[in-house]
Amino acid sequence: MLGTLKPTDDGRFALRFERRFRHPQAKVWRAITETDQLRAWFVQILDYDRLRFDLGPGARLVFVPKAEHEAMGIGYGQVTRFDPPNLLEYTWDSETLRWELEPDGDAACRMVFTNIFDDRDSGTSLGAGWHAGLDLLEASLDGREANQPAWESLQADYERALG
Repeated sequence: MLGTLKPTDDGRFALRFERRFRHPQAKVWRAITETDQLRAWFVQILDYDRLRFDLGPGARLVFVPKAEHEAMGIGYGQVTRFDPPNLLEYTWDSETLRWELEPDGDAACRMVFTNIFDDRDSGTSLGAGWHAGLDLLEASLDGREANQPAWESLQADYERALG
């Protein structure tokens, strides 16, 4: 299912995804908070050996790109909400990323992921990117390789849906 894009009350935009994983909430929480698990599915251009992702209320975060992506520069953030294993919210430069988890039946978890950003035109590329990333997360949790649609196909889907 594609993510949805809506304006926020403060003039920004919220890209929202809802996923259900056939895994306990604690396992999904580890996958979104532990660096060794993030590297399997999260933003692939990051250098996870130099990343600073020590979580806790008010913690400072540093997102370091791999050498071949140095031009994008180092990103900085801060944990704004932290309630394990239910809620993680942090900034990454001007964006906000919010991960909400709740149990959903026996050994399953419902996730709502929201990316809040300024430029509506970024919605299609962010939508395609996070969609692909969440597919990778599901595959990682399942212990399998991801069968992802081509980037161009996802991008086109989001252009039609959010256009």
